[in-house]
Amino acid sequence: MVEIPKKPIPPESIIEITERPISPETIVNRAKTQESGCVVTYVGLIRDHSRGKQVISVEYSDSDGKAANRLREIADDTKQKWRLGNIAICHRIGKLSVGDINLVIAVPAAHRQEGFLACQYAIDQFKQKIPTHKKETYQDGSTWIEGK
Repeated sequence: MVEIPKKPIPPESIIEITERPISPETIVNRAKTQESGCVVTYVGLIRDHSRGKQVISVEYSDSDGKAANRLREIADDTKQKWRLGNIAICHRIGKLSVGDINLVIAVPAAHRQEGFLACQYAIDQFKQKIPTHKKETYQDGSTWIEGK
């Protein structure tokens, strides 16, 4: 009897919606594998200005409870398109201050070119598919902003 070697099962993508601060280093360490030649990472921050106003804080919500499923779809699509083993997407919700990290996308890849392209694609998909429901607090008041 000939034994057929089993292919290793690719690791599951890391998908998180959290109200706690995000550590990019922790996400990278969880995402990388022995096959990784690099981990291309995007770290999104809360800016100090928006719509011509000075921002004090931003509050994100997962209003329909579907953000995690949408993040998994983005991860699966990105993995398939670039034939990646896994990807990590961590989005912070709740009240964030200027400079806080609101998004980390980590793409472990064998080579940097596919890693950069896949990370850019995942960022673009996030912007298109995750509805923005956030409350921006400015020095002169607050407003809820509804996105796509």
